[in-house]
Formats: sequence, C-alpha cells, structure tokens
Amino acid sequence: MSDFYQNGIITNFHNLTRRPVEALEADLVRFARKRPMSLILPSLFSELEGPALDNIVNCLAKVPYLSEIVIGLDRADREQFLFAREFFSRLPQHHRILWNDGPRLRALDAELEAEGLSPQEPGKGRNVWYCSGYVLASARAEAVALHDCDIVTYDREMLARLIYPVANPQFNYEFCKGYYSRIAEGKLNGRVSRLLVTPMIRALKKIYGPLPYLEYLDSYRYPLSGEFSMRVDVLNDIRIPSDWGLEIGVLSEVHRNYSTKRLCQVDIADAYDHKHQCLIDKEAEKRGGLDRMSLDIAKAIYRKLATLGVQISAESFRTIKATYYRIALDIIETYYNDAVMNGLKVDRHSEEQAVELFAQNLMEAGRIFLDNPHDKPFIPSWSRVQAAIPDLQERMYAAVEEDNLGNV
Repeated sequence: MSDFYQNGIITNFHNLTRRPVEALEADLVRFARKRPMSLILPSLFSELEGPALDNIVNCLAKVPYLSEIVIGLDRADREQFLFAREFFSRLPQHHRILWNDGPRLRALDAELEAEGLSPQEPGKGRNVWYCSGYVLASARAEAVALHDCDIVTYDREMLARLIYPVANPQFNYEFCKGYYSRIAEGKLNGRVSRLLVTPMIRALKKIYGPLPYLEYLDSYRYPLSGEFSMRVDVLNDIRIPSDWGLEIGVLSEVHRNYSTKRLCQVDIADAYDHKHQCLIDKEAEKRGGLDRMSLDIAKAIYRKLATLGVQISAESFRTIKATYYRIALDIIETYYNDAVMNGLKVDRHSEEQAVELFAQNLMEAGRIFLDNPHDKPFIPSWSRVQAAIPDLQERMYAAVEEDNLGNV
C-alpha cells in the first residue's frame, strides 16, 4: 500500500486503492474522445528478440484508448525491418515504425545534418527525437506517453496510470513522470538513481544552497525512469539530449518551460524490472554501462547549473566530489538497512565500488564540461527545425508511410 504523502514541489499521484485497470481504461476511453492519445516505443532491433517486447506488444494489443503507436526502430537492416513490420502487425491500433537506418529517413537525416540540425550521435535520444517529430507530423494525438521496450514486468496498468494525469481533460498537467521501486529477484536495484543522482543533488544543495532547480529534481522519486507522458505541445519546444542524460535533460527542459504546478509524477508499478546495465562495459569500444551513464548525467546537471548562473570551476569539482562521497556512503547504509528489513539483498561491496566510480566520474564530467565550451549537447527543438525546413515533417510522414505500406 502506497503512502499519500505529498513531498517536494510537484504533485504525486499515488496508488492508494489498487483501482482495477479496467476502470482506469474506461475513463481513458472517455477522455480519448476529447484528447486522443499516442504511445512512443523507442526500440533496438535486438529487443524484438528479447524476452520483454513480445509480452509488451501482447498487452498493448488489448489497450482500447490509443489512437496511435509509434515505434522507433534502431540498428535494423532491410530484412530486420521487414521482420519488425510483421512482429508489430498484431497491434490493432494505427501504428507506424520509424526505420531509422532505412534509406528514406537517412536521406532526411542528411538534409538536417547539412543545416546543422541533425542529432550528433546515435542512441535513445535520437530515436525519441525522431519519433516526437513524427507524432507532431501525424497530428493524431493530443497526449503522448513514452516507455522503454525492455520492461520484463510490463502490464497494461503501467501505461494507463502513466498517461492518465495528462489525458484527463479536467487536469491541467503538461508533463508526468512515472516512478516505481526497482526490485527484482530479491535484490534492490536502481543504483544510478540511488547512489549517484540523489546524493549528487544533495551535495550540490549543500554547496550552492537550496536552488529551485535542485529542489525540483530532488522532488522526483525516480528521476531516471524511462517512462513519462506529456501533452503533445510539449514536444514542439523541448530540446532532447542525445546521450545518457536524456531523462535528466527532459526534466530540466520541462522545468524551464512550465510552472511546477503543471508537472507531476505517478506511481505506475509495485515492481519493475528491465535490462540491467553493467557497472563498466569492458567489451565496448567506448565507455559504456553505468560508467558512461553516470558521466553523461553529471554533465547534464553541470550544464543546467551553468545556465542558471552558477559559477563552477575546476576547484568546485573537488568539493562536489568530496561532499558527494560522504553523502553517498551514508545513503548506502540507509538503503542497506531498508533492504534487510524487507528481506532483500544488497551487496555493500559492489555498492561502494559504484560510489567510488561515480565520485571519479563527477570529476571527469567536470573536466569534460570545462574543456568543451562549444559543446552542443542538445538536439534542436522541432520548432527550430520547422523554421529552418518548413516541410520536413510532412516529408518525414510520407517517408514513414512508404516504409510501412510500400516496398523497401
């Protein structure tokens, strides 16, 4: 049973009564008459062969209120795209696949690159950005949700609860973030959120004072969740980071554009499990795993603080590291005790190893931040793209239609 406490400066939606999903969906079907809804699924082709996505698609096939499902497909050749068309064909809703590696969308990407508007690196941020452009082009929805495609514990209630606050015409929320406890196989997960983001934010508050932005970030119960929903107009002006800072970057953007009264978070699951990242990906050519993720998240927060007028120097990062490290060690103790009381396992040695890596990456992220003053970390907003190439969204829509219905 969830508590009903309203902490922080954004609204919390709790799961107080375990309301049946059928009742939630009945409301959403009614809301859809005034506020049509869409879902974005950013996916790697490899996830079509994994254990989670087949169940997700089976669940979505029973959802009665969606007007559109948009699947962003990365790392797929022609045969794999054709496989994906067949894989998703069981969805009864209007659905389209963005074949991001196909010749038609690659040609549009080259056109954007010539104007300096193309995403600089592949990844989830680029995928989500193109899907957002397509949702704007299709004009089939006024509210849109997004979630990952590797959720092993997925069910229809997750989506219903996630989109409800922005779909209800009587509510005035523009953006909603999903939260949940990260527990699987008797273990407490969610290390980056628990051991990096929360202690980092609290260290920065201790050093720079209670800045509204830091108070805002600290209000989210799971700031790194990949599940969020919003009104479609949010997609026009939001600038999406192209790296692992996507989730923090999105939170920063909606904070910049909207009053906190228009932002909320919702409890979407008692248990949530998805693909786990290793601490350091030793087989990757570049930095990967939680190592790369922690670096990008720290850079995203430093960038935002700089835009707020916070002066950060090389000496500042040593102070941030030391303050973070002490707070993080205390948080390890807190989570260990909480886990023991609930009969869960926590490997304190690996938790401290993670904190040591994250502490080093706070310094490394600071060095990268200072050494690259001309860095362009954000993909341009779609409103800027429209100003530069007014018919690009129309041509993207036509290209996606050709890929999905014609010859490839």
